[in-house]
Amino acid sequence: MAKVLMKGNEAVGAAAIKAGCKYFFGYPITPQNEIPEYMSRELPKIGGVFLQAESEIAAINMVYGASGAGARVMTSSSSPGIALKQEGISYIAGAELPCVIVNMMRGGPGLGGIQPSQADYFQATRGGGNGDYRHIVYAPSSIQETVDIMMESFDVAEMYRIPVMVLGDGMIGQMMEAVEFHEPKKRELQEKTWATDGTKGKRKPNIINSLFLDPQECENHNIRLEEKHKIISEKEVRYEAEGIEDADVVCVAYGTTSRIVKNAIVECKKEGIKVGIIRPITLWPFPMEIFDKINKNAKGVLTVEMSMGQMIDDVKIAVNGRFPVHFVGRSGGMVPTPANVIDSIKNIAGGVK
Repeated sequence: MAKVLMKGNEAVGAAAIKAGCKYFFGYPITPQNEIPEYMSRELPKIGGVFLQAESEIAAINMVYGASGAGARVMTSSSSPGIALKQEGISYIAGAELPCVIVNMMRGGPGLGGIQPSQADYFQATRGGGNGDYRHIVYAPSSIQETVDIMMESFDVAEMYRIPVMVLGDGMIGQMMEAVEFHEPKKRELQEKTWATDGTKGKRKPNIINSLFLDPQECENHNIRLEEKHKIISEKEVRYEAEGIEDADVVCVAYGTTSRIVKNAIVECKKEGIKVGIIRPITLWPFPMEIFDKINKNAKGVLTVEMSMGQMIDDVKIAVNGRFPVHFVGRSGGMVPTPANVIDSIKNIAGGVK
């Protein structure tokens, strides 16, 4: 298949449609506006539905309704908009409904700015809504990877009946790269016998809800959800790791920041410093076990983020005190440079040659 030059946001829309998504509900916010623009133009061509809701809160509850009826549905937004959707995301997770949510992160807190950021890590991985719930979080580092993940995310969401979040940033959304649309990994999907798609006189009506007035029933529900989360943690972890088994320093970075880190690593290797990288592709479940393979004599681990330091908490848990954990980052829409990373690596390595 020939490659096509596409802007990241438009590639998200194209991949979703190719994956069978026919329903999109959202509300405009920079820097992800090309996603709803693309969907508004293309979905009607295939008999799908695009609807610009009156708010982000309305949009996520429309996603709840469409998913409950068995549809393949998605929404997208950027940081403050995702914050408004959190209650609905909790409801969707509690009701065990599949959907795909795209967040093209921007600087914050509050309204912040419209430049790229990674400051929604806590929101995405800890769950910004109420209750004991999880959702799968992917963090692609290129437009091609974004396309591949988008095309698989709908199957993953349906397989586990769980929301899937694709966590990008303003750079992923706005830059252009050549992409190919591959067939996604095939999943064994069950018939949606739970959907509220009409009884057709053959069964009792399905009820979709996350309300449990009996506390014992609510706890039983939470225990069952946690069992599902454990299965996801065992089967759906993704990461990229390179050069960590003999590294002097191991960098940990995700998304577009990992591309900056890789450039820094090339320069450090020219000076004789052995630097490895761990790039989490799933932020939840986080790839804890790969940290066990880091060189036991490494000088330290460097977490690099476009934030004031949020993934560093998970890195510290994974490292479990075996190495010093350092941090370098920029926030509010500022982007770390390779020089920032190189200086930090050299300080940790202590002049290793």
